[in-house]
Amino acid sequence: MLAYFAEQAQTMKIIENHSLKAFNTFGIDKKSRFFTQVGDLDSLKDTLLWAKEKELPVFILGGGSNVLLTQDFPGLVIKIELKGIEVVKETQDEIWVEVGAGENWHEWVLFAIKQNWAGIENLSLIPGTVGASPMQNIGAYGVEIKEVFESLNALDRDTLDLVTFDAASCQFGYRESIFKHEVKDQYVITSVVFRLQKKPKFNIEYGAIQETLENKGIKELSIQAISDAVIEIRQSKLPDPKEIGNAGSFFKNPTISTKEFDNLKTQFPSIPGYPVENGVKIPAGWLIEQAGWKGKRIGEVGVHARQALVLVNYGNGDGKAIEKLAQEIQDSVNEKFGIQLSPEVNFL
Repeated sequence: MLAYFAEQAQTMKIIENHSLKAFNTFGIDKKSRFFTQVGDLDSLKDTLLWAKEKELPVFILGGGSNVLLTQDFPGLVIKIELKGIEVVKETQDEIWVEVGAGENWHEWVLFAIKQNWAGIENLSLIPGTVGASPMQNIGAYGVEIKEVFESLNALDRDTLDLVTFDAASCQFGYRESIFKHEVKDQYVITSVVFRLQKKPKFNIEYGAIQETLENKGIKELSIQAISDAVIEIRQSKLPDPKEIGNAGSFFKNPTISTKEFDNLKTQFPSIPGYPVENGVKIPAGWLIEQAGWKGKRIGEVGVHARQALVLVNYGNGDGKAIEKLAQEIQDSVNEKFGIQLSPEVNFL
């Protein structure tokens, strides 16, 4: 056992009219009528009961890296701080590790690399918390959560029972899971169990990983080297939320039919596309850039100059302004290419 999950009940501390600016990576200054942070299951149950008794809506907040605040929240925001990392099972080749939902995702990745547990190194530097990772089925550089996912525990908001979901129950899709659809707002994820490898199987075919490794003069592959390469690539492409407000990739990469892609190829010969199971995936950033949005600023919000997939808050931007910008981008891409972009970010 490497750590423990907090069992001690904490005194419930609820703050009124609390600013959420420090709790979302866009840096949007909206308020919650009530706000609390929970570090154990008993506190989580107590706060949910409290909100239920007062008939208040509840919003569960992780790292705030995938949410756009467009208004003040009239209910209770619960910031999840459930921590802990625990080995639950291992064999000669594999290891199963339970991680608290409130753990920082990147710090967990670095911890796993230090233990030489392979499987999530390609997901380095993704913002957010462990609890949000299966909700989004986060992915990067050829790896998705579903490939290393074993199960998760989630608290039923109504009954306060702890329920286990296996991979099939989560209904993973591209940046999708059952928690964004059929059971949205019905559960609070409390921990996730990952199935990692003791003998690494390196994945360097996607993106610029191989080129970056060569430029760094890496002769012998390791999960640490791959993580370092991914971090370098992400830092060169994506702005740091501490320096400029953003939520990373704002839109999903759309998938269209092979026939639609072939038709677009005749009109736009340079359009990139990657064959997938149900058609061809198009980079949303390329579509947005071709529609003329890259680097465009409107007041205090805009599209990042180096990565068109990233919408940014220059300091005093409002969530409604970013929402309006996103809609204008969707409209122009649809008009030019006949493709409807879908936001990856959740609106509140």
